[in-house]
Amino acid sequence: MLGNFQRMNKNFQSSSENDVGAEDTEVRIPVLQPIKDMDGLTDKKNSTFVKAVIETSLIVVCLIALFLLLPRDAGADGLVRYQGLLQIVMQHKIPDIRYSLIGPSFALPLVWIGRKLGNPYGWTISYNQILFSFTLLVSFFLLRKRIDRALLRKFYLLLIIGSMFTAHLAFFYGEVFTALLVGFGVLIASLRSDLPVAWLAVALGVANTPATLGGLVLLVLKKVFDNKRLRYALVFLGGLALIGLVNWLQHGNPLNGGYTDDHGIKTIMPYSSLPGFSYPFVFGVLSLTLSFGKGLLFFAPGLLLPVRKTLLRWQQQKQVLLYQVYTLWIAFIIGLVLVYARWWAWSGAIFWGPRFLLFASIPASFALAIRIHDRKEASLAVNFLTLVIFVFSVWVCIDGAVYQWAAAWHMPSVCTQNNYNLEMMCYYIPEFSALWLPFTQHYVLNIQQKLFLGIILVTATYIAFPLFLQTVWQSWNFLKKYGKEHFTPTIWRI
Repeated sequence: MLGNFQRMNKNFQSSSENDVGAEDTEVRIPVLQPIKDMDGLTDKKNSTFVKAVIETSLIVVCLIALFLLLPRDAGADGLVRYQGLLQIVMQHKIPDIRYSLIGPSFALPLVWIGRKLGNPYGWTISYNQILFSFTLLVSFFLLRKRIDRALLRKFYLLLIIGSMFTAHLAFFYGEVFTALLVGFGVLIASLRSDLPVAWLAVALGVANTPATLGGLVLLVLKKVFDNKRLRYALVFLGGLALIGLVNWLQHGNPLNGGYTDDHGIKTIMPYSSLPGFSYPFVFGVLSLTLSFGKGLLFFAPGLLLPVRKTLLRWQQQKQVLLYQVYTLWIAFIIGLVLVYARWWAWSGAIFWGPRFLLFASIPASFALAIRIHDRKEASLAVNFLTLVIFVFSVWVCIDGAVYQWAAAWHMPSVCTQNNYNLEMMCYYIPEFSALWLPFTQHYVLNIQQKLFLGIILVTATYIAFPLFLQTVWQSWNFLKKYGKEHFTPTIWRI
């Protein structure tokens, strides 16, 4: 009887303990697990915040360094634009110059401020740097809820330290205005349907450089086909109308673009000195894409990166039409190449790199930012290619920002002697081309150039380090797997 009672007591205690354990488990799971998740979420937020602070600080530091450490110059036709603005301000007269004043007219406040402070020239030629900084700031606030902010910051950093923009910002030319308004106008208009006014920026950018109408045609056709809406043709009509209006104001005729009988000098090149769009199309396309001194392959290598699958995956996950934006950019570049390939001055003459194809830096930098941002989902081959192209892109920036000033006005003397008779040597021969010249000539950098070079390298290291670690880890795993499959001693026989 006592034994039965003891057994019943033990069973009761065991049952009670099991019940208590079950109750404890039911209580602990909903209470403690969320606390653990909350801790992980807090750590992730802290890490994201720290990265945001670092990357924003790097953007600001790079822009300030760009403004304070690098020289500026109006440039050849930039000086004509500046003198045109002075004529507007001082004589209240629209000048009859061949270059459109749409872009430069936004620099009139700087001319006015500069005159008040006794340095109108210095203030005016800083216009493109100010425009670039302002574009990054405005686009971030307009797009921060549409695109991953970390991706946006990488994109901006790469535009500064991994593209042709830094070289172009030093001059008062019109390509910066056109590239920024068209590139970011398309991005904002495509992602912010509530801001159709962004298409006006695209039309303004094209009107500033009438030759880019060819790019706009392909861009608009692509947009109309994608969205099945004919209204986007108004962007082309708007750009065309603005070009006619500017021609009428500056030259008295909507059809007079100011380039009548425009031609270059006679050199040993067989098609030199011919006017207008007289250069052989195939030679022009090859030169604009593959030449060592002017080719997009070398000056915008990010265009070679594969991004289609990633952007389509993001489009399904986040409902963001980034792939359409990217293809619109590519359509615009194709149009630029098709038009400029026939122009006698396709090379941009003595200017560093492919002057008229600056726009290509936007999709190239964006593609590079995508690949770095999505490195964990990419294969070893893609990450390795991204790392190589990243290094090459940073060199493009360094060469344009630093070494174009170290060389004697951008070109070796052999390319400028005898009235530029051998200038093609700087376009087609690697040893004389702008991108490779520092490897054959020793240039002494001043302290400002060295400081800017250091800032670029520090920023580049920060951006590339996660990609480098991912590539090293993938390489190690590949070598282990390959070695196990092919170099295990037991599988080898004499």
